[in-house]
Amino acid sequence: MAKSARSTRSRVPRVPRKTNPTPHVLHPDAAGIDIGATHVYAALPPERAAAPVRVFETFTEDLHALAAWLKEHRITTVAMESTGVYWIPVFQVLETAGIEVSLVNAHHAKNVPGRKTDVSDCQWLQYLHSVGLLRGSFRPPDEICAARTLLRHRGTLVAQAAAHVQHMQKALVQMNVRLQHVLSDLSGTSGLAILDAILAGERDPARLAKLRDPRVKASEATIAKALVGDWRAEHLFTLRQARESYRYCQTLIQECDAEIERRLAQLRSRVDPTQTPPPSGKPGQDRSRKGEIGLQGADLRTELYRVLGTDVTQVPGLGTGHAAGLVLQLGTDLSAFPSAAHFSNWQGLCPNPQISGGRVLKRGTRDVQNPVATIFRMAAQSLHHSDSALGAYYRRMRAKLGAPKAITATAHKLARIYYHLVTTKQAYDESVFAKNEAREAKRRVERLKREATALGFVLSPQAAA
Repeated sequence: MAKSARSTRSRVPRVPRKTNPTPHVLHPDAAGIDIGATHVYAALPPERAAAPVRVFETFTEDLHALAAWLKEHRITTVAMESTGVYWIPVFQVLETAGIEVSLVNAHHAKNVPGRKTDVSDCQWLQYLHSVGLLRGSFRPPDEICAARTLLRHRGTLVAQAAAHVQHMQKALVQMNVRLQHVLSDLSGTSGLAILDAILAGERDPARLAKLRDPRVKASEATIAKALVGDWRAEHLFTLRQARESYRYCQTLIQECDAEIERRLAQLRSRVDPTQTPPPSGKPGQDRSRKGEIGLQGADLRTELYRVLGTDVTQVPGLGTGHAAGLVLQLGTDLSAFPSAAHFSNWQGLCPNPQISGGRVLKRGTRDVQNPVATIFRMAAQSLHHSDSALGAYYRRMRAKLGAPKAITATAHKLARIYYHLVTTKQAYDESVFAKNEAREAKRRVERLKREATALGFVLSPQAAA
């Protein structure tokens, strides 16, 4: 009996000590770069050079030397992390040199525990990239990157202009001029006209009140009462400087808009609006809106239709400003995203549950800051009073999940619709949602019948009059 047991144990195969084979190298000509503010560390495959790691300074001639060193050792692709804005010059120099650059998420390239140095970081990036464990981030073409830079700079100028409006309001409050209580917008037509008259030396409240626009709801008497104040010289000085700063910011915004218009005009046409005109706009859609980019109303909508090949502004919630922001952030080609699911997941609008051991550890979306997702969220929030199917969906989700989750769910739906329209060049069709609305109405009727039965009532449909 003991002999048979020993013979059984002897037939059990031994587990080899080395159970993890060396991963297959997918990119043998890959390098890794760790970027800093003053130095760049680059790592080659270990067999390419006696010293596979070199450090370069971040001056332009040193970046060109880095590109030459990589090409000398037959490097065709490079992986590097997106560190602030320091990666942009390195990316551009290497891309111009003909080297494929993969900009990777820092969370995807975390090193193993142990001593962390710049040398080990670049070697770790080189190893992960060579075995195909890194995925490059989405980066639009150069012309879109240039327009996107202008768009983000424009956002900074708008924020600065808003700060100067607050400075003007503060100066008025310190003089007890309560103009902000009778005008909804201090930077509107009436507000700026009154401010300019005050800075020109006018102090008579009745004359100042006559500068109001006829559309202002407050009467002249109310505005005149609000314009009686304590005109101190120091507050008038700060008011003048804030007004001049606001005027200068508006001039810069107009220049930025002109440059953005020029960039938009250079994009390739997908359709000729003169041969195939866009659909008629929604009621009030072509009206000029304050703060909108460059071209106003119908002109901007036609320009977007030309470069996209479809009128995405027909989608409820997506105005011309939202559509222009999406084009300047993404471009007109979404082929980098294989499907609408990839597109929405990249924005962090998809559910991302964390499951371990059969338990759901975390629900909800990924915690990312994506400017494209911000545009879709703003468009979703504007659907609160919409009579469309998307508006009904938003209100239903809001009642069920609350406002934040409803905005995310509706933004997810808008992102999928936008992806479908841009990739297929089809027109938006509201009737597609008719089946969903009919199914939801049927569910509501069934739920009401169950509640009525539970309370001892019977519901019956009422005949049409």
